[in-house]
Amino acid sequence: MPPLRPVSLDEIESIAIGAWILGTGGGGSPYLALLNLRRLYREGTVVSLMDPAGLADDDRVAVVSNMGAPLVGQERLTDPRTIAQAVLMMEEVIGQRFRAVMSLEIGGGNSLQPFMAAALLGLPVVDADCMGRAFPEAQMTSFAIHDLRMYPLTLVDVRDNAVVVARAASWKWMERLSRTACVAVGSIASTCKAPRTGKEVKECAILYSTSKALRIGQAVRAARRAHEDPIQAVLALEGGLRLFTGKIQDVDRRATEGFLRGTATLDGLDDFRGRTMRLAFQNEFAVAWLDGAPRATTPDLICVLDTVSGDAIGTETLRYGQRVTVIALPAPPILLTPKGIEHVGPRAFGYDLEFVSVFA
Repeated sequence: MPPLRPVSLDEIESIAIGAWILGTGGGGSPYLALLNLRRLYREGTVVSLMDPAGLADDDRVAVVSNMGAPLVGQERLTDPRTIAQAVLMMEEVIGQRFRAVMSLEIGGGNSLQPFMAAALLGLPVVDADCMGRAFPEAQMTSFAIHDLRMYPLTLVDVRDNAVVVARAASWKWMERLSRTACVAVGSIASTCKAPRTGKEVKECAILYSTSKALRIGQAVRAARRAHEDPIQAVLALEGGLRLFTGKIQDVDRRATEGFLRGTATLDGLDDFRGRTMRLAFQNEFAVAWLDGAPRATTPDLICVLDTVSGDAIGTETLRYGQRVTVIALPAPPILLTPKGIEHVGPRAFGYDLEFVSVFA
């Protein structure tokens, strides 16, 4: 891959599909960010994707994301200027210019946040993130697992409120402080996380995850054009497993403390007729029980897809009667280490369960 290459709008459409699947129900729907990027591209913008190997060790990289409850993100429209403003604020705080921007998480709409910032700021997007999926909390990143510094953080909302978290005693304190500010501005805000050097990105990020989202989205679209099963195309491409096929029978969901928490119950169809799956989520799907027994847990990726189209379904868009297929995709290796499990395993979400990968 050359150090920089232009990303076409058609590729961004595919990234949106693939990242929505990698979001495991969270990261926010990419739809509104995609509409913004279509407009920006119509106006002549073309964003470049940067190979992380092309970063110099002392380059500065902005790590960006929207923060908050996905349900609120559906109601408050995305504005590219807020994510760009969060990056500019961070440049003022650290007194340095950024070489590039990258995703906090490749899942959902947050995969497109760096593209919107890059379009307005004239920067490239690094082909990497620090989750390899989506997670709800600040300490659930590869940077936290590597014990990198967690501050400063800038937060901006659409009303022109802005907050700087200058220091935090730990990653969990950073989560607590930034979440409190996020809730105060309405449970959705644009953020620029602690800046990273090129060396830190190359050594501690999850590399080439934007290309992975692109690859998955292209596979889904190719299968649809060929009138083939898009879900099977994803499973074949990424070595995934089909966990369940059924219909959503019940959803219990609430926006609280800046998160979307709840459960969904599915009645089985086809090979799973007579069986039941229950899913628990905190923004993202965390645990799946099959007939009352744990079937899959985080950090394995638990993804709920429309059975016909293969489109991902977010925790904020689960509806009674939807025909869905639940699949599992492998997690990035850093998340499967003992320290990774401590940060993102089932106990990190309050479930007293040992992590046993469905791919073990």
